[in-house]
Amino acid sequence: MPDAVLVREESAAAGKLGRLTLNSPETLNSLTLEMVDLIQGALDEWRDDPAIAAIVIDGSGEKAFCAGGDVHALHASSSATPGGPCEYAETFFAREYRMNYNLHTYPKPILCWGHGIVMGGGLGVMAGCSHRVVTEATRIAMPEVNIALFPDVGGSWFLNHMPGASGRFLALTAASVNAADALFCGLADRFIAAEQKDAVLAALLAVNWGRDSAANHSLMRHALRTFSEAEGAAELPKAQVEPHLESINALCDGDDIHDVIDRITGIETEDRWLTKARDGLVYGSKLAAQWIDRQLFETRHSSLREVFQQELQLGTNIMRHPEFAEGVRALLIDKDRKPDWSYAESRAVPAELVDQFFTAPWPENPLVDL
Repeated sequence: MPDAVLVREESAAAGKLGRLTLNSPETLNSLTLEMVDLIQGALDEWRDDPAIAAIVIDGSGEKAFCAGGDVHALHASSSATPGGPCEYAETFFAREYRMNYNLHTYPKPILCWGHGIVMGGGLGVMAGCSHRVVTEATRIAMPEVNIALFPDVGGSWFLNHMPGASGRFLALTAASVNAADALFCGLADRFIAAEQKDAVLAALLAVNWGRDSAANHSLMRHALRTFSEAEGAAELPKAQVEPHLESINALCDGDDIHDVIDRITGIETEDRWLTKARDGLVYGSKLAAQWIDRQLFETRHSSLREVFQQELQLGTNIMRHPEFAEGVRALLIDKDRKPDWSYAESRAVPAELVDQFFTAPWPENPLVDL
């Protein structure tokens, strides 16, 4: 069986590149606990290795960088022990979020080649990298409302830092965005044609890397800039978020989540992107929509460390509640797209139930030491 993550070291003109390739194309490189541990192990080893100047993370195949976490494994864990503890799922989240935090705070430059589908846990990896490239084929989404989860893996951080109310809107609707939107929303740094990948990697191997991380970040930026500003580069896809930002801000204006849900689900337009966003929330769990919005509100001033601690608290509580298992069943297992949600509309959800998801389920947060 091939390795779930290909871990390599490649010699450059001076210094070395660390290479991490998510290697499960048949599952669109969906993250498993094994893959999280392999990534973390390599990051730990390379952090203190003076020969490793920079790191490149990409995915096998042409379809996806990473379509998210292995939701089927999470579903099995959640279903096996209703009410919890859900050992595999909770261990997975704790180690995944620790890995995400390490990516965000890593001293050496990390390039993520975010080609194809980048969803959920895949977006968490890309968002944490210091140099993020998207291509004409990049498709990004945080579709957790459709399976009664929430945009985790640092989503509480990067969604809250997006322009206007775009983060709130994307979280509630599971709307997908492209490379132009990723640049506008701060999820990506460079747009480079997919066909240039090999040339980019060759250029990085031609760099005389040094031992100073700040200087190596500058070398990485310079190398990528050459490709993103090249004559005849691929055409950037038509933006979706920025042209709709005024409408998004109006739809999401206000503190009452029920009013926001009513406005979004009541959209009447022939605009295809807005109607797909509306339909995402119409389909999604109204209980999940409330914990999604509450999580964004509660973390709006949180540090990165606090964000991951709060995400682990919410994620653990969600795994122990049946709404998640039902959402996965309907969308990914039976695929009948007929979830039997706990509540048909948001105003029927008891406030005290939502409060329970924001109550610590253990005496000490497993990420207390971040």
